[in-house]
Amino acid sequence: MVITQDLPATWEKLPAAFYERTDVVTIARELIGKILATRFDGKLTAGRIVETESYNGVVDKASHASGGRRTNRTEIMYENGGVAYVYLCYGIHQLFNVVTNVKDTPHAVLIRALEPVAGIEQMLLRSFKAVHGFDLTRGPGNVSKALGIRTHHTGVDLRGDEMFIVDDGFSYAASLVIATPRIGVDYAGEDALLPYRFVVKGNPYVSGKKLKG
Repeated sequence: MVITQDLPATWEKLPAAFYERTDVVTIARELIGKILATRFDGKLTAGRIVETESYNGVVDKASHASGGRRTNRTEIMYENGGVAYVYLCYGIHQLFNVVTNVKDTPHAVLIRALEPVAGIEQMLLRSFKAVHGFDLTRGPGNVSKALGIRTHHTGVDLRGDEMFIVDDGFSYAASLVIATPRIGVDYAGEDALLPYRFVVKGNPYVSGKKLKG
């Protein structure tokens, strides 16, 4: 489906089939280079995804659904893929995740960083920043702040008009997309070492320590 109106004609919303696949790690890898966009009150903000982390449901000790845990907060993870899961971290940061797989399989992908492509002035206003620096959308808390994403957006259909992810035909060279362990999940023991994080090598918006080599 091609999005028209005030959006570029090359932008196509990702279909349900993209999100409902069984391999969350593959989905996290393939989200790199796609564009995450919001359009609240007619204001479009968007950025190209340059960092993701995958969370592999009940068997993943780093996942909110580890061991089949179900709470009011995480119940959305058990829905069909293609909806938003937004949670509060440290009582401050609102973190946006893409729910994947099918009903009752709680997979999710955390969007950790974007490279802005539209609505930078609006992003700056939301982020209380005067100047566009790389920290505008570096790190998952800053992503949500810049795009206006809040916890009440949990459950929003990512094929709708308020929040959506599109493919505009662009892709990074395979050599630039690097798999690494996830950030801040030391509590997960051996699962903390899994190469479930994907980044665009050398991109200044990517969070965490710079990759060597």
